[in-house]
Amino acid sequence: MARIGGMDEHFLERMESQLTGWSDPVDRLRAALANDEFQLYCQPIMALKEQAFPLAEVLVRLREEERALVPPGEFLPVFEHFRMMPQLDRWVVRNTASCLARGPQIGCFTINVSAQTLADAEFPSFVAAQLAAHKVSAEGLGFEIDEADALQHPAIARQFAEACRSVGVRVLLDGFGRRSVSFTPVKDLGVHFVKVDGAIIRKLLTSEVAQSKLNAILRVSDALGYAVVAECVEQQDVLARLKALGVAYAQGFGVHEPRPMDGLAPRR
Repeated sequence: MARIGGMDEHFLERMESQLTGWSDPVDRLRAALANDEFQLYCQPIMALKEQAFPLAEVLVRLREEERALVPPGEFLPVFEHFRMMPQLDRWVVRNTASCLARGPQIGCFTINVSAQTLADAEFPSFVAAQLAAHKVSAEGLGFEIDEADALQHPAIARQFAEACRSVGVRVLLDGFGRRSVSFTPVKDLGVHFVKVDGAIIRKLLTSEVAQSKLNAILRVSDALGYAVVAECVEQQDVLARLKALGVAYAQGFGVHEPRPMDGLAPRR
């Protein structure tokens, strides 16, 4: 029997089952994907400039009969552990494309992609096929690459971004400035949007360091041609400061709360 760090594999499997409440987590996840047991939500992103078009970040929930909707923090780690994130990301893309085909009042849906999906060479082709099958514009879709993944896997992230741009979908860098402000991934990926991490935005009114970071991000945006999205906006005073600084977009519970994607009204 194989052993890992002094523990056998069966012991680890029993512990995983206790953590998830599922006797067989892999089969449970596969069944959820096959039976469409997930529900898409989205959080609209406010355009702070008149010429900017509306955005919304796609969020996913798991429907459990006894527990209603399970938040992503409980099931995404299981997907990641069993290296099944590309399968989930495909489900999200397919169903988001279906929503786009109904013509919601959203200009672009943005989807977070995992590091596992960044390394999936076939994923961009799948995206292109879904856009074609649902007859929707590639500009209606964007992918968010986390800053940590871009820094840890620069070559893979760059290849993914290039493939996305060739398909015509937009590329976003998420959580920017969470660690250190390095513009290398912004330049290397050729992103359309930079989402400034909430750790900076939440301190905007009280920290000179946070203010300096955001000002630097805004100055570089003119040179590199990306639009800035402020994440985790929860206070109206912060929203007013963002507008005064010329930030293009704001996202957070102080702007819009997440809502079911199925409830979005179609364009008239």
